[in-house]
Amino acid sequence: MTVIIIPGIHTPELTDSFVRGIENKIQQNLLVLPTESYLPYNAFAVARWLVRQQLPHTRPLSFIGFSAGVVGSLGAAIAWQLRGGKVKCSIAIDGWGVPLIGGFPIYRISHDYFTHWSSALLGRGRSSFYAEPAVTHLDIWRSPETCRGWWQLSYGWQTRDTLTNYLVNVLNS
Repeated sequence: MTVIIIPGIHTPELTDSFVRGIENKIQQNLLVLPTESYLPYNAFAVARWLVRQQLPHTRPLSFIGFSAGVVGSLGAAIAWQLRGGKVKCSIAIDGWGVPLIGGFPIYRISHDYFTHWSSALLGRGRSSFYAEPAVTHLDIWRSPETCRGWWQLSYGWQTRDTLTNYLVNVLNS
């Protein structure tokens, strides 16, 4: 399986750090949108980039979007599905104010409880995670392996864990 990573608008070093924090734990190929060439919030541009990767439509893709990249990630996932591709899931990390829509499982991750609570008004997702203690917006992306918080399922169960473990569970399930 392939994981499509759509960063936000920040330095590439933050995304490199995020990838290092998860790559040894998940058993999938990681493909990162080059934000130097594509706007991460432009779903049409992200979808065009994805088509150019010539991935087979028979293999399911997982999407991870961060911040403004959540818009491009969800839009590209929907476009991939409309073109006959399979979408395993979409993970929205700190996509505050972005409605979670799509015909596939979606998971929401937030850097603090307030963002988690207020974003849930636009869709909580199949399960969700928020950092506790709170971390900064960029730190949740930079260091998922050190970010601790609450993993919540839609029926009320929750447990403490790291963001990396949450991502591994979602992506490897």
